Amino acid sequence: MRSIMRANRLHLLLPFALPAAADASTALHDIRSPALDRLIARATLVERVVGEDFQRTLPHERWVARQFGALPGGAAADDEAPLAPYMLRADGGEPGNATWACVQPVHVRIAHDHLVLIDPASLELSDEEASALLAVARPLIEELGVRIEAPRPARWYLSGAGFGTLAGASPLRASGRNIEIWLPHEAHSGERSRAWMKLQNEVQMAWFEHPVNEAREARGLPAVNSIWFHAQGAAQPVTSPFARVFSDAAATRGLALTAGVETGTPPASFGALAAAPGSANTTNTANTHAYVRGAATLVELDPFSAPYIEQDWARWNDAFAALQSDWFEPALDALQTGRLGELDLTLCGDTGSVTLSITRGDLRKFWRRRVLASLFIE
Repeated sequence: MRSIMRANRLHLLLPFALPAAADASTALHDIRSPALDRLIARATLVERVVGEDFQRTLPHERWVARQFGALPGGAAADDEAPLAPYMLRADGGEPGNATWACVQPVHVRIAHDHLVLIDPASLELSDEEASALLAVARPLIEELGVRIEAPRPARWYLSGAGFGTLAGASPLRASGRNIEIWLPHEAHSGERSRAWMKLQNEVQMAWFEHPVNEAREARGLPAVNSIWFHAQGAAQPVTSPFARVFSDAAATRGLALTAGVETGTPPASFGALAAAPGSANTTNTANTHAYVRGAATLVELDPFSAPYIEQDWARWNDAFAALQSDWFEPALDALQTGRLGELDLTLCGDTGSVTLSITRGDLRKFWRRRVLASLFIE
């Protein structure tokens, strides 16, 4: 007997699964995706968000912030994703009522006439290396009267009056680009923060020729030569439209924990989802049960970010093919057989996102002919 999912609605959030129109022919060259093609063809379009080229935050960050009601005052601001306090909670800290920013060690590469940020995940920074660098940076931060929490060595959280109005860009928004326009600035004036520039410069000097960096360079790895500021905000009371949340993203997990719903790491496949237990970190059982009836399970799958940022479309294609067999094909089968009542897909790029909804009844609407190319963001 086939198992029935505990929640009969599934929502897949897929960061960087939607290439820009300019990259689509390369990204999707020779891809075969009959299951996804049929799902997209028959789906109802729920939302299409077309972002702008110079937004500081990413579409999937803005999407989760909206879904959980994490924006200040409930306003659906176009470029806000104040997720640092929730990331801190997911990493084991307690944000309280303070305003926090996330700060990460990064590598900034010197290009011909500008500086370029590389994807922090590509640093392959070990906890031991990050701890050694943090030990040097911590007193420089605390000298400025800034509170620092670092429950994870490679992801720090800063809270201080001097940074209270700074706006920073998500690392993956700025990665691979000239960092000039993405550096932290005063949200209201656009001016650079002297306090942040001073701290950044002091950390950079302290890490120059640090033994960690000398050892990394000897192994052919990039030096950790700067820090990156982003996601600043204060925690808001949030609620969840989801019964369970499976994600590796600190922001998404932190929002779920704050809302009191079950959290866990994403299952390897659709078939593994029915048996997946919730995390032991559920914080409010009563709140969780209140959402179970009719609520969806959110699964955030992120095999695309690194190859998308690096423009490695062969690896992006491999991830797409794996998703096809592990998730799209079995989800389509579950819809057809009634084991799944509804499938929602939120496909994100680096500026915009599209959300689709598919039910068993939708699959019979043969006159619907939407194609994947129609979803691309210009």
